Amino acid sequence: MASFSFGTGNAAKLLRLPLYAAGRIGTLIVPRGRTWVFGCGAGIGDGALALLREAQAQGHRTLWLVRSPREQADATALGIRTRRRDGIRGWWATARAEVIVVTHGLGDVNRYGSTDGFVVQLWHGIPLKRIGLDSPVTAQVPARLPGAALLRRLLTVAYRGAAQRIRVLPAASHRSRGRLESAFGLGDDRVVVTGEPRVDVLSAGTPEGRRAAATALLTRTGPLLPQQRVLLYAPTWRDGAADPAVPDAAQWVRIVRMLEQHDAILFIRSHPLGEGSYSPPWSSGRVRMLNSELLPDVTPALPRVDLLVTDYSSTAYDVGLLAIPVVYLAPDVEDYARERGFYGRYEDVAGDDYAHDWDGAIEQLDAVLSDDDVRAERAERSAALSEDMHAYRDGRNAHRVYRSIRARGIPAPKGAR
Repeated sequence: MASFSFGTGNAAKLLRLPLYAAGRIGTLIVPRGRTWVFGCGAGIGDGALALLREAQAQGHRTLWLVRSPREQADATALGIRTRRRDGIRGWWATARAEVIVVTHGLGDVNRYGSTDGFVVQLWHGIPLKRIGLDSPVTAQVPARLPGAALLRRLLTVAYRGAAQRIRVLPAASHRSRGRLESAFGLGDDRVVVTGEPRVDVLSAGTPEGRRAAATALLTRTGPLLPQQRVLLYAPTWRDGAADPAVPDAAQWVRIVRMLEQHDAILFIRSHPLGEGSYSPPWSSGRVRMLNSELLPDVTPALPRVDLLVTDYSSTAYDVGLLAIPVVYLAPDVEDYARERGFYGRYEDVAGDDYAHDWDGAIEQLDAVLSDDDVRAERAERSAALSEDMHAYRDGRNAHRVYRSIRARGIPAPKGAR
């Protein structure tokens, strides 16, 4: 059962309008300080963690706003100074922040304290599906609400206004830049091609070091032998609707047989806002859940992945940095294109040979795992897609974002030369 949708989320925003107004008045009175405040809708990780490390290295005072005991524990383990996001202390920290860094939305920090702040919106992946102002679901409200059409217009205006607080929005490339400018209603003075900090972890260090670190993350689910192949299934969020690609019992039998044949482990990474019933109807060590509670940020685990299965996830762009083959499984392309929309044609990313069901996906997976030539061809396609969408792959995206922030009037930390 999915846990969230745009409609329910927007309805909650409408109910909180008095709090937004009170927060706005408060931020007009409270002066900004020198602390950089960070938040991330997925937990402790993503581009926010990379930029926090860069800001710390440059001498800035940083603070992460946590939402749960789990986030608190993860931050403490990394030596990150924290404060609870909600309540008066979270509002005060946000209202006083010199720089506010988010990856999903202003709710990553205390949403009522961000007015007139210097907001850095890192986002959380190169858009394949339409987002923000480009997507009809962004301003969606439950149809049963009185005046639903008017409310949708008000939400669109509010979304556009909130986006204008963004001072820096990094883009992975010039192709991605155009999508972000359109989605957030921003000009090229704010959307800058720096590369995404979130993928620095895929380029920094040595291949051996990245693979070892990724293996350590995946072994949180159990043992993983060096010779075992790793498949990652990463379906995307469907705005509260069920995933039509959840395998049935017969398909699970075929999936597990295929995994046994190739000595492979399938890790399932369902979207944190749309957790579904993806496990087989019996216990199998060949299929493991890799949900956000276990691993908030999946990107550092990608160097140990041998093959990705996805539908519309931006992870397809990321794995190309490592030339990881991709099998696309998309049973609802026409419906998804109508309801959410894509940037360009889906076939431009997935090719004309994407699978429409698990039977077709299993056939393609078996071919990639069995035939070196097929695997090489898929790896080449993946790398070419990434080459087209990632302008940088030197592990210094966070540094370029930092320089963009400083170039827009944020001073060096006190005591810096």
